[in-house]
Amino acid sequence: MLKRAQLESVQAFMDHPAQSGLPLHARIQRAVRQLIVERSLTAGRPLPSSRTLARSLGVSRDTVETAYAQLHAEGFIERRVGSGSFVCELTELGLKRGVLRPAGRRPALQPATAPTLSKRGQAMADSGGLRDPYAPLAFSPGVPETRLFPFAQWDRLHRQTLREEGAAALHHGDPQGHPRLRRAIAGYVNLERGARADPDQILILTSSQQALSLCARVLADPGDGVFIEDPAYQGAAKALDAAGLKRLPVAVDSQGLLTDDLLARREDGRAVFVTPSHQFPTGRTLSLDRRLALIQWATDHDAWILEDDYDSEFHYAGRPTACVQGLDPHDRTLYLGTFTKSLFPGLRLAYLILPRPLVEPMVAARSLMDGFTASVAQLTLARFIEDGRFGAYVRTMRGVYAQRLDALEAAVAARLSHVVTPDRPAGGLQMPCFLKDGFDEAETVRAARRVGVHLTGLTPLHDAGAGRPGWLMGFAASTPAEIDAAVDRLAKIFPA
Repeated sequence: MLKRAQLESVQAFMDHPAQSGLPLHARIQRAVRQLIVERSLTAGRPLPSSRTLARSLGVSRDTVETAYAQLHAEGFIERRVGSGSFVCELTELGLKRGVLRPAGRRPALQPATAPTLSKRGQAMADSGGLRDPYAPLAFSPGVPETRLFPFAQWDRLHRQTLREEGAAALHHGDPQGHPRLRRAIAGYVNLERGARADPDQILILTSSQQALSLCARVLADPGDGVFIEDPAYQGAAKALDAAGLKRLPVAVDSQGLLTDDLLARREDGRAVFVTPSHQFPTGRTLSLDRRLALIQWATDHDAWILEDDYDSEFHYAGRPTACVQGLDPHDRTLYLGTFTKSLFPGLRLAYLILPRPLVEPMVAARSLMDGFTASVAQLTLARFIEDGRFGAYVRTMRGVYAQRLDALEAAVAARLSHVVTPDRPAGGLQMPCFLKDGFDEAETVRAARRVGVHLTGLTPLHDAGAGRPGWLMGFAASTPAEIDAAVDRLAKIFPA
């Protein structure tokens, strides 16, 4: 039988708020199990009948029976026909092996100590990781509008996929990605981005961050150098750091990466990371002559170009320049594309266009990472592209985002001109603004957070934080009215 204190312990466990999400039988089972583990209930001790315990706890007999059945299945109690339930003798074996502690011998609490990690694990921990907001605040950079997404069309294609594919869509998938989606992507990027891609060169992934991590690990060894734009996308910088690579920053100007500086560098670099369509965070476009110089550098140095084309669909001034991959006759360019910006983040689909010699090793490495990408999402997206819906949606959103960029630029110029100078980008989903003298970047960012506005400081995006102070302001996820309201909040905390 249970002593009064033990019964009260079980009741307290059941009533604890932390256990509120568990069904009653699970709470009883865990409470009794804890008493056995702590040796409050010793081996051979009889437990009350299910009827008696149910009455004491104010629950049904079936609830207690279910709890006892689970304890029996786990080896904590044995049930004897006609005799009842008893704490199992096997707990003595656990005690001898040090698995269970005798009652009253709880070890004193020890101060938390840092775990011993690998060098790569420590680098990842030190980086702090990447944390995008679940629900974007005003001006969160890189966040697309999702409220205008054609949900009905997507749902129809999703159901069509399940109906036509049936159980085949539920099996393990090809680590390289579904051939149908690879064909659809190849057709799209060849037409719209001037790429030169066959479906068998495309690797489907879950995100551009996964693509960057994969490239960093497969193309370079710890300690190798990789050239990277300065300022740069922090996801790329952290992926290189996590892989144990040495970042070699190269400055940018109004025409993108300074390739003359790259050509003059004496360090050896296994690759160069660039965002040529819209340099992050400046929004500038890499000029054609610099694209060609970049290709020649990679060829001469047996190096790779990592071209991140993260939001090239949204170009607001003239036609976008052809991607570097399409201009590269030497097959030195890896092209990263994602549907996070063009569609919605929750889709979790991105891709790499690989030089042919890299396809097999990259697919093998990817298979060790997470196996494959979900087939149903891939097949739904393939239909969305094939039907022309993707292109139509991108054209619609390009117009929407252009209006929102106009609204942000006008609002900042009208109400925050004493604080920052806007620098209108050629495309993308965010606009950089440079702080005027007398304003501290970190303090303005903190003040904005207090009124629900997410400003991203520019100096942390530069190597060693040495850049010109300012803000990066995302505009894509906010309507013109929402942009005006958020700028008003900023204007109130930074009065003229």
